[in-house]
Amino acid sequence: MKTQWKTPFGAVLLWLLALPVYAQSMLIVGDSISAAFGLEIEQGWVSLLEQRLEAENHDVEVINASVSGDTTAGGLARLAPLLERHTPDLVIIELGGNDGLRGMPPGNMQQNLSSMVEQSQAAGADVLLFGMEIPPNYGVRYTDAFRQVFVDVSETHDIPLLPFLLEPFAEDAGLMQDDGIHPTAEAQPLILDHAWPLIAAWLDEQED
Repeated sequence: MKTQWKTPFGAVLLWLLALPVYAQSMLIVGDSISAAFGLEIEQGWVSLLEQRLEAENHDVEVINASVSGDTTAGGLARLAPLLERHTPDLVIIELGGNDGLRGMPPGNMQQNLSSMVEQSQAAGADVLLFGMEIPPNYGVRYTDAFRQVFVDVSETHDIPLLPFLLEPFAEDAGLMQDDGIHPTAEAQPLILDHAWPLIAAWLDEQED
């Protein structure tokens, strides 16, 4: 005999009404830098972004779909379901660092990032691109080509670019974890401060 569980309609309606409803949403598709690797998730710059948005009365939901170790290929593979599920107004792409550290061809990385931008725009979202740098021991030719990928994708698709997300403290070893790659908790507010002008400019456009 089947047991039937019945929930009063009024209770369901009250539950639905209690769920937060945001005017807009932003989807962050990144790697360990945005996934707060080695830290409590609340310490990461994305969580700090949520706090700043709330403090400044911006009615924006932040969906952090960042995965430690992810590459541009991985981000591209994950993007379509994320767009369908969340229908974001803004997509922030913070990928490429792991492509560089693994010595992947810059051309492939550029193609993946371009496809991510195109998919996001086709879904009706604006896009911000957050770039990365790799250590100089990879050689001048590769590091230059890697850096140029972000510039080319930004110019081709006419989207704002933050060339190097970790620029404010990249040479300060004291703000890096022991692996020398991932920022410490103390560095997270600096990441947010560096990224904020691009995010704030997008917010201003929405409110005009």
